[in-house]
Parts: sequence; structure tokens; C-alpha cells
Amino acid sequence: MFFSHVPVLLNETIESLSIKEDGVYIDGTAGGGGHSEAILKKLTTGKLISIDQDPDAISALKERLSKYNSSIIVQSNFSNMDKVISKLSIDSVDGVLLDIGVSSHQLDTEKRGFSYHYDAVLDMRMSQSGPSAKDLVNELSLSELTKIIKMYGEEKFARNIAKAIVRQREISPINTTGELADIIKSSVPARVRRDGGHPARKTFQALRIAVNSELEMLEQGLDAAFSILKPEGRISVITFHSLEDKIVKNKMNEWCRGCICPKDFPICVCGNKQKAKLLNKKAIEPSDEEIIFNKRSRSARLRTCIKL
Repeated sequence: MFFSHVPVLLNETIESLSIKEDGVYIDGTAGGGGHSEAILKKLTTGKLISIDQDPDAISALKERLSKYNSSIIVQSNFSNMDKVISKLSIDSVDGVLLDIGVSSHQLDTEKRGFSYHYDAVLDMRMSQSGPSAKDLVNELSLSELTKIIKMYGEEKFARNIAKAIVRQREISPINTTGELADIIKSSVPARVRRDGGHPARKTFQALRIAVNSELEMLEQGLDAAFSILKPEGRISVITFHSLEDKIVKNKMNEWCRGCICPKDFPICVCGNKQKAKLLNKKAIEPSDEEIIFNKRSRSARLRTCIKL
């Protein structure tokens, strides 16, 4: 199966992991296998566990990585990586990579229903199982829809959009991405439709995040990754929007924080010890050349921390 996905910040990510040829690594969101293959090329006696919840990705990974003896492929959500390695009788790993968000394959495959650029069944499920975006749009209350669109899409017209959705579904169910995109267009001011960017972008992002519980999975995945990391092991995370990046930044800062006692305390009584250190103080961003080559990389941010 062809699974189109251009690996973002590839060289920077591989460098950040400081890969040892006999190390054990996890690519928790393996997708098309670009990052996974780059890691495998650096291994001799080591192992790479490539995880993805998307059946299409798993099929593509099996084809692409079959020539590597160091490759182990597992269908699961990255938030379960601690359980995944336990089943493989592996206690800890030298590094974890997470490339968060939707893949190019998922966006560009019409039938997956992620994109407002195509008219397809409203789906958005990365795992291809469980409730879909169509279910949420047609079943959630006005207040629940408003909350999702405002919180996950950071959409200022969230209530207007939610009201329009509720009005339309009372007439007939909303089944396709095209129908939803038209409803969103009609419920935002004309200036928003004129000022560049598709007015449905934020709402589609919000629904996708909700359908896949992306932020909750990210929180759980970060904790799972850190719990199985060896001392001096590294976790590198690529994010594509501010909500994800804030979670990663806050979590890494939490691991890197030492004593939290008030400054006027003569001795530490909190017992909090620094557990990690940042590889770089600021997130790594794609170069101008990469953005020209791959426009979807423009919002990417890479953060890495090292377990002490």
C-alpha cells in the first residue's frame, strides 16, 4: 500500500535522538515510515518498535520496513507504548519519537473524511474504528459542539457554527465533509470568508481532535514514554499546532523542574527532584527550504528532552 507522508524535520529529529546502533527505540506515530526507516538505517543490533493505530499505515509499514531485521511493527495507539513493550518483553528504551497529528495520507485520501477540500463521508477516525465525526456532528448537544469547536479549534465563531449545525441536522442529517464545510461558510462573517484560509479549517481540526481524543492521548503518551525511558534516554516530539505544543512544552518543563519550595525557604522540603533536561531551550522549527518543499511543515515544532 502507498502511504504518502513526507517526514517533517527529518534530519533534526534523527540528530536529536542521538541514536546508538545497539539501542532500542520507539516511533510511536510511524505513519508512512519515513522517520522509522531513518532510525533503522542507524541500527545494527538494536531494535525499533514502529507503532501506529491506522490499519493503512500498518500495511504500508510492513511493505516499507520488511527488509530491516531490526524492525518490529505494532498496531496500537502510542499512548499504550508501555504496554506494547511489556508484551515484547522489553523493559525500557533508549529513545521515543512522536510525530503528532494527522498524516498527509489521511488528509489526501478522500474516503477518510478528514479534509474540507473533498466531499466525502464525514469520518476523521485515525484508527478507522469508534464514533466518527458524523456521529459527533449529528448527536452532540449545542453546548458540547460549541465547547469542542472553541476549545480544540480556537474558533471565535464557535457558537454561531454550532447553532448552524444544530439547525441543519434538524432538517436532515449532516453526512459529508462538503455539507459541513458549506454550513460553516454560511455561519461566519463575509470578511472571514474573504481574508484567506478556509473558514472550515479550525472546526475540522477541532472535530478531528475530539474524534481521536488526540490531546488526551498525547498526555498519556508522554507519561508512558517517560516511564519507559532509560537514564540518558531521549524523547523527541513534533507538534503542528499550539494546543499540542503547549502540552509538550509544559510536560517537559515539569520533568525538568527541580525544587518547587518558596525561594525564602532555607532548605528544600518538597523533595521534588529534576528528572530531565532540555536538549534545546527553544523548539526547533523547519528551515525556509523545508517549508518551500513541504508547505505542511510550516507549523511544525520539535522539542526534545533527556532523562536524567
